[in-house]
Amino acid sequence: MNMTRRALVKGLGAAPFVAATGSLLTATTAEAATIDAGQFALTHRTANSHGEYAALNAGLATKLTKVDAATVLADTNRNATRLTSAPGTVDAFAAGFTWESGDRTVDYWIPQGITTSADAYGSGLYPSSGGKKAIIVSWYFETDPDGDGTDEYALDKGVRLSFVDMTNAAAPTYRHVLLVEPVKTSSGACSFNPVRRHAGGIMWYGNLLYVVDTYKGLRVFDLNTMFRVATAEKDVCGLHTDGKYYGYSYAYVLPQCAAYDNTGKYLRYSAVGLDRAGTPDSLVVSEYSVSGTVDHTGSYSGTGAPTATPKVVRWNLDYTNRLISSATASEAVTVAQRKIQGVVSQRTRHYLAASNGSSAGTLRTFTSGASTASRVCDLGVGCEDLSYHSASATGWKYSEDVIWNLSEYAGKRYVYAVRADGS
Repeated sequence: MNMTRRALVKGLGAAPFVAATGSLLTATTAEAATIDAGQFALTHRTANSHGEYAALNAGLATKLTKVDAATVLADTNRNATRLTSAPGTVDAFAAGFTWESGDRTVDYWIPQGITTSADAYGSGLYPSSGGKKAIIVSWYFETDPDGDGTDEYALDKGVRLSFVDMTNAAAPTYRHVLLVEPVKTSSGACSFNPVRRHAGGIMWYGNLLYVVDTYKGLRVFDLNTMFRVATAEKDVCGLHTDGKYYGYSYAYVLPQCAAYDNTGKYLRYSAVGLDRAGTPDSLVVSEYSVSGTVDHTGSYSGTGAPTATPKVVRWNLDYTNRLISSATASEAVTVAQRKIQGVVSQRTRHYLAASNGSSAGTLRTFTSGASTASRVCDLGVGCEDLSYHSASATGWKYSEDVIWNLSEYAGKRYVYAVRADGS
């Protein structure tokens, strides 16, 4: 892991070794205020230094078998275990599962982001008609899992996604897929590199997957453009000397297709969530901080530091192409809440996942312009990202609205939904 990413991971407090050392990590009453949204902006980018993403991915398609997310969901190879009751400290439990034993306990892959097919389409299914009930979870690779400053694992494998088929709720299945960025080799051949980022939040919208890039903005991946690769080499990513393509032994890779670069005031892109309740649809981004003050020093993209109070910032989406419709944010609020790990919104009502070290996390809510945020229910230890699942998702619905969450700590890794009203 490079020093920038190691500093990021430690700053995010993702490791349990710094947990519960006093009031610093205690969830407190959060104060909120509306601020000028015009200071936050994103610019759509369709290329990297190797060329246009579309051309790079088209080049890969001449060498590899192209598939889509439906293919991956039909080719799961691991078994999850359904949760029949609330795990650990979780309140208002509605549904959930836990991973295979190896994924529950592995120390170098750490789960972070969550999104579901109820984000992707209003029906709650993927594809939207006659498809599957599905969840995607992001994991980042940690080369220094004990946090002692010495890497236990020399090779940072970046970010993987778990595509979970929830169609049979009694027996969910899943498969891991590696996130990659398309590039060209020094000889001009098409290849790809791992995406070495924290991936603290993800959002599925139609065929697109949005992934937060903490200091930079958002990365975008097209779930209709995935590739099947060889699996024999567990430590190779991209075009190998044998002429084959590998993704660290994973059978599928998902290449980046676009990005949204932060070009306004600095914003820490810690988590992202979808709001389908308003018109138009929109995405919201939240900022993480240990103390309630965001540290804006570092390799941020943008024009300078705004207020250091953590923020929730909204951008409107274009339903027809699934892209952000305006470069400038449409809403921004501050919320003096420590350790925000996830965010979702329903019009002017915002929900936050606030972690608390080795103690229970909390689902909290506030309304734009309100003075404080209130507790909804307890979440798991090591709670992370959020995804809102409306009861109006006719193809995959619960009797009432639920919010999905997941927990990150080895041995305590659960994916679960809680009732949105906390009852």
